Amino acid sequence: MSTIYSIKKGLDIKLLGGAEKTVVDLNSRLFALRPDDFVGCFPKMLVKVGDEVKAGTPLFFDKYRDEIYFTSPVSGKVLDIRRGEKRKILEVVVESDGKNESLDFGKSDIASLKREDVVEKMLKSGVWPVLRQRPYSTIAKSVDVPKAIFVSAFDSAPLAPDFDLFLHGYGKEFQAGLDALTKLTSGKVHLNVHKKKTLSKEFLEAKNVQINTFQGPHPSGNVSVHISRIDPLNKGEVVWYISAQDVLTVGRLFLTGQYDSSCMVALTGSEVKNPRYYKTRKGASVTHMLQDNVKEGNLRYISGNVLTGSVIEKDGFVGFYNSHVTVIPEGDYYEFMGWLAPGFSKFSISKTFPSFLFPNKKYRLDSNVHGGPRAFVATGIFEKVFPFDIYPMQLIKAIMVQDIDLMENLGIYEVDEEDFALCEVVDVSKTEIQKVVREGLDLMRKEMS
Repeated sequence: MSTIYSIKKGLDIKLLGGAEKTVVDLNSRLFALRPDDFVGCFPKMLVKVGDEVKAGTPLFFDKYRDEIYFTSPVSGKVLDIRRGEKRKILEVVVESDGKNESLDFGKSDIASLKREDVVEKMLKSGVWPVLRQRPYSTIAKSVDVPKAIFVSAFDSAPLAPDFDLFLHGYGKEFQAGLDALTKLTSGKVHLNVHKKKTLSKEFLEAKNVQINTFQGPHPSGNVSVHISRIDPLNKGEVVWYISAQDVLTVGRLFLTGQYDSSCMVALTGSEVKNPRYYKTRKGASVTHMLQDNVKEGNLRYISGNVLTGSVIEKDGFVGFYNSHVTVIPEGDYYEFMGWLAPGFSKFSISKTFPSFLFPNKKYRLDSNVHGGPRAFVATGIFEKVFPFDIYPMQLIKAIMVQDIDLMENLGIYEVDEEDFALCEVVDVSKTEIQKVVREGLDLMRKEMS
């Protein structure tokens, strides 16, 4: 029987627009890889516009870790290489030919493989980037041997997709992926499930892993929370983590010898007419899922959830690590003396508005921050939503002044910017806290390398 970890501090933000458990095929023509999805990646192109590719064909590699390839999720041709300022590569767009042909990397009996065999196949095929490490949330270093690997089998963010639906009927592929992961660590592979949300036998009957059960409000689904409760991270230590859906990709590689980037993406949000799931491949264009399926108005399109996702265009692409797309109203308006209104439709962690009388109410929230930046003052409110044995306000201030020793002492290695998303929501100072934390992590990565 698995250990149950109860998370007390946190906050569930209930929004309108949860996805119905209906799955349809997304006939997307365009797919893209965005180097910005990979923290610390400096891409060097291996293809040019017009080149024919198959699934698994390398598109670019990391300049400073040239063993890491980023490969095409589909077969077809390179349609565009979009660049920004100083010729920075923004997106590599591939037009699918609909055949889904893949390079053959060879089937393997996982039980007979050594660690270096597993690493080599994952690197060569372009599957390796699904593995990330803590600290810093960068792509895992193949030369490192992590003390543990964490597999997230649920998401607690607003409008999060159902991971049970993702894995339904794919027990063989999932177990193969887990078996491959056990070859990569000297410690345990931790499969983290939710006490109430996780019902799938693919998770609950998984073998060769340690199953840990969590309950409580968001961020109970964040990997940092899991690490802090199960196997805390100390300076000099490394752990790896991967989402459950990406474990399927790893399993398929060894079972079929092909890079199969098939996945499901949930379309959610209050401005979606029919929120549901789409079967597609990594990096799919969102054009077809949004077509005739969103309400009128000025809208914000987000790859990921409303707390940590990235803003994309209406014809943009799903991020490499994202499993859902959210559409909410754009908050481009001013509210005259809004603080005087009753606020029955306003969400608040405090009892400022009478909406606290309806704890199960679902909200249609927009991106308006309701005020401008103010002095960054101590209020004590961060600790109510921050379930770590860390002083969040002090750590943020240490990052702002770039005090490296103090950042270390206050536990920066144990967290990621997503862990501060709720602090950003409840912050009366309107500070971009996640941006501050990411800058701090990048500073530490450069100083420690």
